[in-house]
Amino acid sequence: MGMIEREIEAILHASNDNIVITDEKGCILRASQNCRDIYGHDVSNLVGQTVYELQDCGIFSPSVTIEVLKKKKEVQLMQKTETGKVVMATGIPVYDEHQCMKRVISFSHDLTELQRLKEDYQRLEVKMKTYQLEVEELREQQSNDMVIRSESMKKVWSIINRVADSDATVVLLGESGVGKTAFARALHYGSERKEEPFIEINCGAIPASLFESEMFGYEAGSFTGASTKGKIGKFELAHNGTLFLDEVGELPLDMQVKLLKVLQEKTVTKIGSERANHVNFRLIVATNQPLEEMIKKGTFREDLFYRLHVIPITIPPLRERKEDVAALLYHVLHKQNEKYNMKKFFHAEALNLLLEHPWPGNVRELENTIERLVLTTDENSISLQDLPFYSENISSEKEEWESLDTLTSQGMTLQQALAEVEKNWLIRAYRQCQTTYEMAGALGISQPTVVRRLRKYNIK
Repeated sequence: MGMIEREIEAILHASNDNIVITDEKGCILRASQNCRDIYGHDVSNLVGQTVYELQDCGIFSPSVTIEVLKKKKEVQLMQKTETGKVVMATGIPVYDEHQCMKRVISFSHDLTELQRLKEDYQRLEVKMKTYQLEVEELREQQSNDMVIRSESMKKVWSIINRVADSDATVVLLGESGVGKTAFARALHYGSERKEEPFIEINCGAIPASLFESEMFGYEAGSFTGASTKGKIGKFELAHNGTLFLDEVGELPLDMQVKLLKVLQEKTVTKIGSERANHVNFRLIVATNQPLEEMIKKGTFREDLFYRLHVIPITIPPLRERKEDVAALLYHVLHKQNEKYNMKKFFHAEALNLLLEHPWPGNVRELENTIERLVLTTDENSISLQDLPFYSENISSEKEEWESLDTLTSQGMTLQQALAEVEKNWLIRAYRQCQTTYEMAGALGISQPTVVRRLRKYNIK
């Protein structure tokens, strides 16, 4: 063996890359020893075979040497091997003094681990984006002081998210206290106008005689009693932001006409001024009144109705979304405990009655009730007797349960009765919560205990 051959053998042996040398017909002349690690075959099995045969056998595909022989130039490509590896292969042609191709030298580097890391990273990226969207949605719900568990409210929230970034007029429909103002704020803070003002007007709280001056503003000294400095109206204060008209059904007829004109012309003129100022705001309105019935009675303009009724969103009352009640109770209790530095908690009987209460005043009634209970109860435990509607719910059944004879006559021991109560609580929590962690928080026990109890009572 000559010196050149020894040098080549040394290079083949020392290289971290797999090196294969072929002639101009693709027949393998030499290969490095580490080809077994990449291709799964010893050098002795490869030398003498052509790259065409090896490609047909699936030992590697595609062959970089074949591509070099076709294109007459250096080629780099990704290969897959019989052993399942991913390989970066580079093929280089070697010419003699007459520019005839005599050899092809290929270098193959195992990228399997790198490819796996890349795939893992891509999967992780997808997960992170999913988690980020979930976190952003939860943060939006948290920032707007909302608790959403029921399917009906999830649908409402989905619509809110879809239309928030548009300038379309939204009319929020629903009973008093369902949270229309909170959703109006969610629309504002979910839009590109979130850095601009959010101006809220309760149309039923402003006397009709003051409505025009409040909405349009006035120049200094324009009427008796006017401020010497004048006043900027709500329309102009909402410029570039969002104007929220709550209880729009209470809007006086003459102001309905003027509101329609502002929406059509995008200008306002202060009282006592002749100059019209341009305004650009996103309008959101809310009402608990049937505007269609008001149109028939002549108390609401039909043309304004259709101007406002672009995207109607109905928010269901609390009695129709029982899944939200338990989460709301604990959310509001936690908030009020933090606000007043208290440690109040619900007694089991009180919680049961709170869950069954129809809440005619909806979320507003629930929030006011919990705040009052946190402030007025003497003990940390909020008991059944503390509830303002307790007396209305005393039944003959509860009086019967006060008798031990009544209990024992049912043929149950104390242990059996406790087990029955525990099972019923678990069933209620299972129906109202979405995860065992949420159940654990609602019941005041650990998550592993919840899992064990579900298995114990075969709750599926």
